[in-house]
Amino acid sequence: MTGEQGRGGLSCPTFCLYVRPSAAMISLLQLCGRNFLTRSTVQVANKTYSAEMSKRVAVVLAGCGVYDGSEIHEASSILVHLSRGGASVNMFAPNVEQMHVVDHAKGEPTQEKRNVLVESARLARGNIQDLSKLSVKDHDAIIFPGGFGAAKNLCTWAVKGKDCSVNSEVKAVLEAFHSEGKPIGLCCISPVLAAKVFPGCEVTVGLENDDKYPNTTDTAAAINQLGCKHMSTAVSQSHVDHKNKLVTTCAFMCDAPIHEVFDGIGSMVQGVLKLA
Repeated sequence: MTGEQGRGGLSCPTFCLYVRPSAAMISLLQLCGRNFLTRSTVQVANKTYSAEMSKRVAVVLAGCGVYDGSEIHEASSILVHLSRGGASVNMFAPNVEQMHVVDHAKGEPTQEKRNVLVESARLARGNIQDLSKLSVKDHDAIIFPGGFGAAKNLCTWAVKGKDCSVNSEVKAVLEAFHSEGKPIGLCCISPVLAAKVFPGCEVTVGLENDDKYPNTTDTAAAINQLGCKHMSTAVSQSHVDHKNKLVTTCAFMCDAPIHEVFDGIGSMVQGVLKLA
């Protein structure tokens, strides 16, 4: 016996009876230890998953279709990666008229008039809200897919380049997330929105002086002229501006197979969730 002797002959406050452990007992203790570690690992994994589940991300669309709205593959890739990352998503679009409507079969403008919010609802399966209703306090991050709609309907970059103006609601939302220190993800041409709103920021629209990125060099030059820094980055990668909490990837600014675009968007989404 060990410890201080108490009434009834038992040690007080504790006692220990030493018995030489058998091989079976040692095996049982080892098994319990392994099971305990396994349960601990599961608990940690569950906590990590729960943390990811708590990430609330707003996705802002600009219509439906590459030539006059959001690029459908990019928008879908963002949603897939957010789902895989355990995030909850709310989708938004400005309730404004499109700059124009393009016949995607012919690649030519038509005389139709369409609304950005109504067209974006096609991508959102109807579950979409007016951008004016987006509450920054209810979200941990925001992401903008690309497509010409980002340069035509969310701003006028497609017409005026670096001298463009940004839709007032889009600008207000970007500034609000930035001021709250919440991450912003942008892909394809949409990083120009950040270049217009956040002077001195770092973004990427692909690799410069590379034939696989036909529009990158000129766009990068315009971004640099705005006082920002273009970071030459391959399609399957993303760039993180830690100071401004911006995560960008070039997506279809590169003539790449869709799986490479998907991987780059995955890198962007993971970067956003990590910062959120």
